[in-house]
Amino acid sequence: MAKTNPGRFFEDYSIGQILHHAVPRTVTDGERALYHALYPARHALYSSDEFARNCGLPKSPLDDLAAFHVVFGKTVPDISLNAVANLGYAEGRWLMPVYPGDTLRAESEVIGLKQNSNGKTGVVWVRTRGLNQRDEVVIEYVRWVMVRKSDLGASAPESVVPDLKTVLAPGDLVIPEGLDFSGYDFALAGEAHRWGDYEIGETIDHVDGVTVEEAEHMLATRLWQNTAKVHFDLTFRPDGRLIYGGHVISMARALSFNGLANAQMIVGLNGGAHANPCFAGDTIKAWSEVLDKAETGVPGVGALRLRLVATKGGAAFDLRTAEGRYNPDVLLDLDYWALMPT
Repeated sequence: MAKTNPGRFFEDYSIGQILHHAVPRTVTDGERALYHALYPARHALYSSDEFARNCGLPKSPLDDLAAFHVVFGKTVPDISLNAVANLGYAEGRWLMPVYPGDTLRAESEVIGLKQNSNGKTGVVWVRTRGLNQRDEVVIEYVRWVMVRKSDLGASAPESVVPDLKTVLAPGDLVIPEGLDFSGYDFALAGEAHRWGDYEIGETIDHVDGVTVEEAEHMLATRLWQNTAKVHFDLTFRPDGRLIYGGHVISMARALSFNGLANAQMIVGLNGGAHANPCFAGDTIKAWSEVLDKAETGVPGVGALRLRLVATKGGAAFDLRTAEGRYNPDVLLDLDYWALMPT
């Protein structure tokens, strides 16, 4: 009997199925150091224990996207090992900070299935939760992936497409316990722009760019224990190793510091699309649009809804072509909520 794991194919999923993902991961300060080495990440709350304490937290948490990557990586062997593409995200919430010393694990529930008309692939929707060593949910999100069929003759399941929120309401957002920006130090944070300085509809060009290198992408993907074949095996995708979409998200978020240095914490993920593939040698640039603003009721803390767009090389402010497709230079279109001092 074979002892190796070929991964799940589309016909292996069923509605309501619960997947308990291996392997738990204890995160340390090493994660933070390597994350900051891989990306130009400079948001002060994730860089300084003293800054975090002055904002009401016990110490500096692990970067919110680093926590996301750890949880996401746990799910790959069970969800996307045989995926053609990761199609989107919805209803993502960061429910509590993750600190060095915490142990994270993940579990997912299959909430949607739809076979594609070609009969060779299907779309699988899962709701994933990341839990710490106290079984507290620290992050949750929905994602959907296109997965290959192994048995093309397998009958198609009944189509179930989940009804998902297109946007999280401000009341859905969870503000970390103790967070207080009333004594926020703008000089140490790097910019003077407050929540009140941003206007709905405003567009911010983050100016800087970073060229993706093969080695750093593979190091990052291994760090998150992401085993998807398209990221490592050139025989699986001869046109090149596909850059992990989360690598693009983190790079764009880090680049957004220039103009959004005070958008300290990501607390909600409304939606997102990896619009076009990214390969080593591509230069990532980014811009953001302010989509909405909300008060939180917490001292000094406001929420900004932001659209973060990553592109290959140019600004590409025109997201879509005349036919409605994404511009070929657009890599990422991400809609999220971030916390900022008022």
